[in-house]
Amino acid sequence: MTRFSVDYTGVSTIDPAVLDALRRVDRSEFVPEEQRRFAFANQPLEIGHGQTISQPFIVALMTHVLQVKPTDNVLEIGTGSGYQAAILAELVEHVYTIEIVEPLAKEAAQRLTSLGYENASVRVGDGWFGWPKKAPFDKIMVTAVAPKLPPVLVSQLEIGGNMVLPIGDYDGYQELVLVEKVSESELNRRVILPVRFVPMTGEAAQFD
Repeated sequence: MTRFSVDYTGVSTIDPAVLDALRRVDRSEFVPEEQRRFAFANQPLEIGHGQTISQPFIVALMTHVLQVKPTDNVLEIGTGSGYQAAILAELVEHVYTIEIVEPLAKEAAQRLTSLGYENASVRVGDGWFGWPKKAPFDKIMVTAVAPKLPPVLVSQLEIGGNMVLPIGDYDGYQELVLVEKVSESELNRRVILPVRFVPMTGEAAQFD
């Protein structure tokens, strides 16, 4: 998929460390029983409560462009089943992940614990407001589309840090965007490629 999207993304190869993380994490552990036969297909899958697990290519691409380091503390918005959090936990110091759907958050927390990810913390909450007590974060990843860049998340990002997220209309055009926080008053943005994500709910919905 990377070679087919390089004209959009500018990414010709995925970081080998990211690919190794995808090989180590068994995607079938993060999907419902009835979806497990599709677990290794490059497609999004339903996980209940109107939510999905992203296709492996998008997981790899988002992780790659975020440029995570082993010493990073990363905030993820939209835990879902915990698959992306597990990938990040393979690569960084600690992952703090927020899920607004309480049953999914509880299931993901149990799953990540059972799989030995002691460096992943799950909280039930509205991701629009981030996780103030654990801020600032070296990197932030949002796995649901927001109608605009969430200002609170920008405030919780370290200067020099990156945020990757889909921005756009809930039912229309969406783009995956990489944001670099240059200073408290300056951001660099780069569009990666058109995407399709489930909506960010809670406070974000008022801006749609």
